[in-house]
Amino acid sequence: MSSENNPFNAMLEEFSGAARLLALDPGLWKVLTHPKRQIIVSCPVMMDDGQIEVFTGFRVQYNITLGPAKGGIRYHPDVTLNEVKALAAWMTWKCAVAGIPFGGGKGGIICDPARMSQRELEALTRRYVGEIADAIGPDKDVPAPDVNTNAQTMAWIMDTYSMHVGVTTTGVVTGKPVEMGGSLGRREATGRGVMITAREAAKHLGLRLDDATVAVQGFGNVGSVSADLLAKNDARIVAVTDWKGGVYNPKGLDIPALVTWTEQRRSVAGFPGGDPLDPARIFELDVDILVPAALENQITVLNHHLIKANLIVEGANGPTTPEAHKALHKRGVFIVPDILANAGGVTASYFEWVQDRHGYFWEEWEVNERLERKMVSAFNRVLDTAKKYDTDMRTAAYIEAINAVATVTRLRGMYA
Repeated sequence: MSSENNPFNAMLEEFSGAARLLALDPGLWKVLTHPKRQIIVSCPVMMDDGQIEVFTGFRVQYNITLGPAKGGIRYHPDVTLNEVKALAAWMTWKCAVAGIPFGGGKGGIICDPARMSQRELEALTRRYVGEIADAIGPDKDVPAPDVNTNAQTMAWIMDTYSMHVGVTTTGVVTGKPVEMGGSLGRREATGRGVMITAREAAKHLGLRLDDATVAVQGFGNVGSVSADLLAKNDARIVAVTDWKGGVYNPKGLDIPALVTWTEQRRSVAGFPGGDPLDPARIFELDVDILVPAALENQITVLNHHLIKANLIVEGANGPTTPEAHKALHKRGVFIVPDILANAGGVTASYFEWVQDRHGYFWEEWEVNERLERKMVSAFNRVLDTAKKYDTDMRTAAYIEAINAVATVTRLRGMYA
């Protein structure tokens, strides 16, 4: 299966390019391209109609050399082990690029949350946690929200795990409600990181952010926060799309009004502040900055030639396939890769984990200030590496990440 439709192969292709430039030891190459642990569980749930359904769940711990595995749990009908494995690998590199002491993990359950009641979702979550309870924990593996999961899901996970171990353990998950150990600023952190890296990239390119036009694909948490914060930095958000529709206004969209609209209608479709836009046409727009913040494999060999933006900031995980990335880089498009651009979320998750472990919580401005420093530092390190190796930002980010994990792997040695 090609990397165009196999996310794990896409990750391996990106890894290989960086590993070759690093002249990575063949033995370490093997270690870093194999997941440490892949868990598949069956989760029987009594549905509201009295029938029993059995759902399949996954949890992959890709690498824990730098610390506990870290990564979200997604609920989606199309979840596969291969996808979860790729996302766990990307989390490994993302944590290393961000400079935080976590490894990479990811989880998922094959289900359609839109067709399930709140009670069914709670029952599924608790059964899933019961099946993987021995594999997670604040020193082992720390889940977080992802596609179709949220703070409430994390509350259920924390409670279920705490019941299993017999003590309230807030540090087992991040992205929790603030009332039970969540961190202020966590919800906005991924989008804030996208804004920070977009700002720093624009500065590097000599592009004034207050004169830039932006198109955002996906208007969930990451896309909406990214758009809002970019707009607050005087960028002009001219187009937004989601799974159901899109809206375009060359004079700029009223993002707070659009956020309110989507909260009420669960889609940007029909927003009266602009013209309807076919979601497939988001990549064709003549804008300065493109923020893909939906799902993986959105920019491919079939559509990359339509892109006119000179700067792409990847809010989603794996939105650009390796083949499309090569073509865009060859054209001179500057891409801030996912493992750097959207690392704000896992960085703030680390902050939450630290606060839970210490039982002392920071003010929101402290979280945002620390996040700013971390993201700017990571961006500059990757940019310096790109210049040193005369390569693109994605390869440079992988070089940074692989070198960090490989160095500690060598220092720790091989346990036998």
